[in-house]
This record gives sequence, structure tokens and C-alpha cells, in this order.
Amino acid sequence: MSVVTRFAPSPTGYLHVGGARTALYSWLYAKSQGGEFVLRIEDTDLERSTDDAKQAILDGMQWLGLTWDKGPYYQTERFDRYKALIQQLLDEGKAYKCFMRPEELDAIREEQKAKGEKPRYPGTWRDRTDHPADEPFVIRFKNPLEGSVVIQDHIRGKIEINNSELDDLIIQRSDGSPTYNFCVVVDDWDMGVSHVVRGEDHINNTPRQINILKALGAPIPEYAHVSMILGDDGKKLSKRHGAVSVMQYRDDGFLPQALLNYLVRLGWSHGDQEIFSVDEMIEHFSLDDIGQSASAFNTEKLIWLNQHYMKTLPVSEVAARAKWHFDHMGIDLSGGPALEAVIAIQADRVKTLKELAEISTYFYQDFADFDEKAAKKHLRPVAKQALLTVKETLLAVDKWDPENIGNAINQAAEILGVGMGKVGMPLRVAVTGSGNSPSLDITLNLLSKEKIAERIDKALTFIANRENS
Repeated sequence: MSVVTRFAPSPTGYLHVGGARTALYSWLYAKSQGGEFVLRIEDTDLERSTDDAKQAILDGMQWLGLTWDKGPYYQTERFDRYKALIQQLLDEGKAYKCFMRPEELDAIREEQKAKGEKPRYPGTWRDRTDHPADEPFVIRFKNPLEGSVVIQDHIRGKIEINNSELDDLIIQRSDGSPTYNFCVVVDDWDMGVSHVVRGEDHINNTPRQINILKALGAPIPEYAHVSMILGDDGKKLSKRHGAVSVMQYRDDGFLPQALLNYLVRLGWSHGDQEIFSVDEMIEHFSLDDIGQSASAFNTEKLIWLNQHYMKTLPVSEVAARAKWHFDHMGIDLSGGPALEAVIAIQADRVKTLKELAEISTYFYQDFADFDEKAAKKHLRPVAKQALLTVKETLLAVDKWDPENIGNAINQAAEILGVGMGKVGMPLRVAVTGSGNSPSLDITLNLLSKEKIAERIDKALTFIANRENS
């Protein structure tokens, strides 16, 4: 049997990390088995589905690199197919029209609750033929009254549900639109889906969907229901935990490799291994190795992974991702050093690409003001001679490289008879605008002599103004 998996989000919001993990597991299983991965947008909720949400899903999947082999399919483009099959079920006596008014059903359910019974539709119209003319109706699936549905879940083992616990599901609303549970069944059948990987919140839908598949004479896929992700506080992951949208993680400066690596380990493991390339995930992944317990999201662990990938991925890959953040900040990189060179000296000093961009702006544009605390401490009148001297020794350097730059700074300190800190710190603040940077020899090497001299002059003007104020 050829393996076909699918990811089928509803476009009523962004792609969240729980959905992204489900998509990853589904994608990995298809790839590990040499199968196909289908992307399907379940947009039958016409009131809540938006074009922006559809695009957010596509953007999130593409950013993560979870490319699809078929799709994206949209349920709203398949209504004719659903309606034809609903009519088939009606014709075969496997579905029926129900004329019960919503308020009537609500009253029945309240009565059932009061008796301590499970609220359910009582099958009032299941076998009736006295259909009123010109009255609104829904179409319900005629669920079997006897027997049970057995699911051999890859994660949860055997699940058995008695058909007596299931009522007759609405498969077409009174406005003529098909419902979620019916569309899913038809789509999985038509798209040849062999394995359904989805959240545990769908467990209750599975027996209903299996019964509809049987009624249609369709093959039954295998199922794997993944546990939910909890926040750091042990509660269900939600907006209050911060960034739960996949694209928010991009905006916050995370690499997709780090998020994928983190998500794959939220419920799945391969020995004690923590770091996985995508190829390693594909090689080792198995649905049967996914745990049943809920997983807690640990932001610190994700940050650790992000730092790992910032340091170990090819610098060209990190640069391509980092450029987005510079562009987002409106910083033109064309007049400065190669971004790869900046990343090489900054990556181990930050947690995210966003931070890297924020602390590296001085390589590409002049800063408006010096950091107040650093300037107060290091750009004092006593630093004036140190800046004048080091400017002179730096301008005299013939071969501009870290070794000669370091020698020029040392030479300035020797001329003045002071320690390196008396020259280095004022120079650092003058050139970078703050008191923090990589070592001066490699930092200045990425700037031109002319730019350094210009910024030293700016610092000298700052000191002069400070003296006169």
C-alpha cells in the first residue's frame, strides 16, 4: 500500500505550533515511507474562514519547509462532489431528512441533561416518511444502531466505541452546505489518504467518520491521534503563552530548523538524541514512537536550539534568514560588509536573528545617538586624547586586517602610556555607539578607515559639547 498522509487545517486563524507539529509528523511519515503528503484547506466554515488565514497557513508551511506533493485543495471547490454523495446516501437509505427545529432539539437535550443522560439527537426522523412540504431540513447520516467501531490507533492502541453511543450526525445543513465530518471523509477517500495524523481532539470524530466511510464503501485509513501541547505553566497552549503562531517565531528571530527540531521532540524521541537534521528526522521517524502524554512547551529549550543552529548551520543559510530581519528594519545592507562576515562574529553573542540584526545595525548605517550609559562612562573629556591618538594610528595602517588593527590600537596605548582599556573602550563606544561588541580588531576590520575616522570625530564633538554644557 502506498502511503499518503495529509494536513488539513481550517483557515480560521494563523498556523499555530500545535498544527505545525501535526503537519510535521504527517509530513515526516510520508517522507519516511516514500509516500505523498497532501495539503488540504478545510474552509467549509464560510463565516470564519478568511483569505488572510489561508495565506498564513501557506506561508507557515513554506517557511518551515513542509512542502506538499499534492494540493492545496480547498473544500469549498468540492461542494458538487459532497452533494452528489449525500444524495447517494439518501437514495440508498443510509441518510435521511430531519425536520426537527433547533429549539425542539435544544429542549430535548436539556431534558436529557437533567436526567443525567448524554445529550443526543433521539432519531425522531430516522424512519419517518411524512415529510412536510416547504419546511427547512438537515440531512443526517443513519449511524448503525448495533455493534462497535474499533480503531487500532498508532499512538493510543486499541480504541473501541459502541455505535449506541453515537447519534445520527448531520451531514448537510439546512442551507444545503455539507458539514465538516462528511467533507473530511470524502476528501480522505478521494485523495487516497492511507494514514490520518491529527490531534487527540478528533478522537470523537473518528468512529463517526469510519461509519460514513463504510457506508460509502470506501477504504478505512489508519489513524494516529497526537496529544496536545501544554504551555510552560501546564495549561493548554494559547495566546497567553506568547508566540504560538508559526510566523510569529520567524518574526521573533527563530530559524525554521530550530522550530522543526523542537517540535519533533515534543512527543517523539529517538534514543537520547536531541539534535536532528530534517534528513535524520525522516530516517528515524515512526508513528508508533510518538508518546501518548501531553508535551509541555519550553521556550528556553527552543532558544537553546536556535542558538545551536545559528552557530552550526552554513553561514550562508543563516545570512539568508537574517536578511529578512534587516529588510524588516529598513536597513540597506548594500553599503556594508558581507552579512556572512557579521554573522560569523555576532552569532554566538545573541539568542535570535532579530537580536543579531538589532545589535549589528552600526555595520550598515550611522547611529543617531550614543548609548547613554556607555557614553557617560567612556566619552568623557579624559578620553579625548586617546581618541585623537588612536584615530591617527588607525589611519596610518597600510594593510587593513585584524592583526594590524590590533597593533594600531596597542600603539596608541603605548604612545599615551595607558592601559588598553583607556583606549579601547572610548574607541568601541565611538565606533559602535555602545559598550558592547566583538573584539575591536575584528569589529573594525568590517568597517572602512574612513567610516571609523568619521565616527571618532562624532565622538570628539560629543565630548566637546559635553565639556561646554
